[in-house]
Amino acid sequence: MAIEHNGIAGPYFEYDGLPVLHVLDNLPLIHPYAEVTPGRYVTPGGGRLTVRPAEMRAHIRITLDHLGCPAQLTDQKNAAFKRLALAAEGYCVQSGCGHRAAYADGAYRIFEVRNGSIALAAFVRAALAVELGDFAPAGRLVQEAEVLAGPVRREGEENQASGG
Repeated sequence: MAIEHNGIAGPYFEYDGLPVLHVLDNLPLIHPYAEVTPGRYVTPGGGRLTVRPAEMRAHIRITLDHLGCPAQLTDQKNAAFKRLALAAEGYCVQSGCGHRAAYADGAYRIFEVRNGSIALAAFVRAALAVELGDFAPAGRLVQEAEVLAGPVRREGEENQASGG
């Protein structure tokens, strides 16, 4: 079904209950078990995933844009995404990085993963799983980070993720 947006390029299309995609969003669908390479993708949950080098060369920046979808903004998903960011931060603390964890709460999430720490495919797979309501892969990454760098803070312990 086409939806017209006056004043903004359109039309938009609704598909299988997912957020409407702009026809110019000619992005490939990322498969959770596919190889992850830098680029921009549509996720199985209808979001937009971007993988690119971060400003700090030792990191990869991953952004996940949920386009304001309220199903992606639940307290449970917010907490899982935050813990996933803190898991990535644990590896940075262990290797001596002095930056704060890259994490932005809400419909547009930003993560930075240190090269050689968490496998990029495993991190992206965990983020996609959280998007679809499966918290087990993110939980495993958090457990691995806790073994290496100590406890990952729980929701409510501190407002922001912080590095060392």
